[in-house]
Amino acid sequence: MTGGLDGPAPKERPHPDGRRNAQGIRIDPEAEADPAVRTAVVSALVEHEPGVLSRVSGLFSRRQFNIESLTVGPTTVAGNARITLVVEETDPGIDQVKKQLAKLKPVISVGELDGDAVRAELVLLKVRGDEPDKVHAITRMYQGQTLDAGPRTITVQITGDQGKIDDAVDAFRQFGIIEIARTGQTALARGDTPTTPGEEPAHARARADGAEEAHADGGETDRDETETHDP
Repeated sequence: MTGGLDGPAPKERPHPDGRRNAQGIRIDPEAEADPAVRTAVVSALVEHEPGVLSRVSGLFSRRQFNIESLTVGPTTVAGNARITLVVEETDPGIDQVKKQLAKLKPVISVGELDGDAVRAELVLLKVRGDEPDKVHAITRMYQGQTLDAGPRTITVQITGDQGKIDDAVDAFRQFGIIEIARTGQTALARGDTPTTPGEEPAHARARADGAEEAHADGGETDRDETETHDP
């Protein structure tokens, strides 16, 4: 009789079926249900220093994240910038985007915006000018602006959310789109909610710094008066 625990031999024991995907999640062998991909808007507050954008884009390239668009712009605080990312990933992938971003040295704060965030982008369209009246009519319909009009081409600007921009581009295809430049989405949280966790506007920081300085000055005065009245 050999030693060991009672029970079936290793080959006879049940083994889990299926396989694991790139995120390490086991897939149902019958449904083959990969995690659903969704679109998320991620906002990162960063120190506006040389090379920060190349470091962020390099991170996405190495990790092969599916980034739809990336925009960068200043904030109310001097020396800070906001990076807005539109990411098409699974939930584990979106979590990794936020975690990897937060590890970069210039990054101050990272957060994902809610679905009701205020989002907008801009598109420039250069179309053929054979039917200027119709082009101008479509431009007015989408509350756009004509930036340049010549005998052969017309360039217009449209701003709005992604759905509006997509619809406008489709509407202008009938004239023949020669060139297009699209910024990608930028976004802010609604109301008093900070767009990135812990973010404060410049005037709020100024008030806080002023209060701290006043408190410190008051402390120095109290100590001076105490020293003056000592025998």
